Amino acid sequence: MDYTFHIPIPELPVPLDIFRRKALAWAQQFPLVASYTSNGITYPYGGFDELIAVSNGEPVKWEHENAFEELQQKLATQQQLWCGYLGYDLKNQVEKLSSRNQDEVGFPDIFFFEPELYLYFQEDGINICSKDDNIPSILSRIQATSIPEAFSNPPIQLKQRVAKDDYVRNVERVRDYIRDGEVYELNYCMEFYAEEVKLDPLPLYLQLNALSPTPFSGFLKYGDLYLLCASPERFLKKEGRKLISQPIKGTIRRGVTPEEDQQLQHQLRHDEKELAENMMIVDLVRNDLRRSCATGTIRVEEMFGIYGFRQVSQMISTITGELRPECGIADALKGAFPMGSMTGAPKIRAMELIEELEVTKRGLYSGAFGYLKPNQDFDFNVVIRSLQFNAAKGYLSFMVGSAITYDSIPEQEYEECLLKAQGIRKALGLE
Repeated sequence: MDYTFHIPIPELPVPLDIFRRKALAWAQQFPLVASYTSNGITYPYGGFDELIAVSNGEPVKWEHENAFEELQQKLATQQQLWCGYLGYDLKNQVEKLSSRNQDEVGFPDIFFFEPELYLYFQEDGINICSKDDNIPSILSRIQATSIPEAFSNPPIQLKQRVAKDDYVRNVERVRDYIRDGEVYELNYCMEFYAEEVKLDPLPLYLQLNALSPTPFSGFLKYGDLYLLCASPERFLKKEGRKLISQPIKGTIRRGVTPEEDQQLQHQLRHDEKELAENMMIVDLVRNDLRRSCATGTIRVEEMFGIYGFRQVSQMISTITGELRPECGIADALKGAFPMGSMTGAPKIRAMELIEELEVTKRGLYSGAFGYLKPNQDFDFNVVIRSLQFNAAKGYLSFMVGSAITYDSIPEQEYEECLLKAQGIRKALGLE
C-alpha cells in the first residue's frame, strides 16, 4: 500500500468497539468487503487478525480449471493483502470428484480481492493502509457513519432441506457403509433455508457475532452475495515456514452452571466415540500435511483439547509441520484441502459418499475463508456455523452436520445438528 497511517487508541474519538462497528457500516458502500475478528478469544496460535478490507474494483480473475496452480502463479508476483475464500467444491480439482447437487446461493468456487483500503486493528491502535492519499477524509467519513441498529426482521420461514426421517435413514446408510469397510467416519450435513427474504446482512452478522463470538468470525460481501461467519475452527495457518491445522471433532452443549459445564466438558473429554472421531481426523490431517511438509516435522502439539464457546464446548487438536523448501502457499492449501473434519476418512471415498447422500451442493460451506498476507503468511478458517445470503434472489441458507461413526445413534446425531444450528436460529430471532 502506498499510504499508511497509524492512530493510537487514546486518540480515537470513540471507544474502539464503536469505531470498528462504524467502520464496518461505512464499508457497506463498497461491492467487495471482508472483515475478520477473533473476538479477543484466547486460542492456540491466536485467532484471526482484526481486519476490515474494502475495494471498489474487480475481484481476482480465475480460469477455474486449475485454481491451485493458478493461485501459485499469481502469488509469485503478489505484494499485497488478499482477502477471500476457497469453496468446498475445489475438491474436484484436488481429486477426481464431481459436484452435481442443488446450489441456490451461487458463490463461485474461488474468490479473492486485493483491497484498495484496509484497517488493521492492533493492541496499540489502528493501521489504515490505502492505495490513495485519502486517509484523513476516510477517517472523517467513518466517524460520521451511524452504527447499524439492532437486527430485527419479520419472522423468517425457515425450511429444512432434509426431513428428520430421511436424515435418520441416511445416517443408517452411512453406518452400513462403515460396516462394509467403505469409510471409518463420514461428515454428513443438511441445509436449512428460507426464500424471498429481505434483510440487511450487517446487523444480522453483528447479532450472530454477539450471540456466538468465535475466534474465526468473519463477514464477506461480494456484490449481492454475503457470508456471515461464526466459525470456531481453523483450517490452516502459515507462520513463516510453519503450518498449523486445528480440526474440531467432538461437541457438547454448555452447562447452565459452572459445575454442570465442567461436568459436561469432562464427559466430552472421556467420550470414547468423540475421542475416536477426533483421533481419526488427527491422523487424516497429519497425512494431509505430509504432502507439503518436511519429513519428521509433523507434530501433534495438543490432542483432545477442550474449548468452551458461547453455545457449545468443542474438542480441538493442534497439528503442525514445516513446509518443504520447494513447496509454496498453494501446495500447502491444496495438500490439506478440504478440511478433513468436514469430510471423513478415508477422505476421497468419504467425499464421494457425501456427494451421493447430501442433496445440497456445499459450495462455500465447509470451504475456507481467510486472507493471504504480502509476506506469504496466511490464515483460513473452516466455513461452518455460517449464514450465506443471496440478496438478489432473497435466498438465505445455512448448513449443519456431524461426524457419523458406526457407534452413532441417528437421533443423537440429529440433535447435535440442531444444537449447532442454535446460534444461527437465535440470531434470526427463531429461538
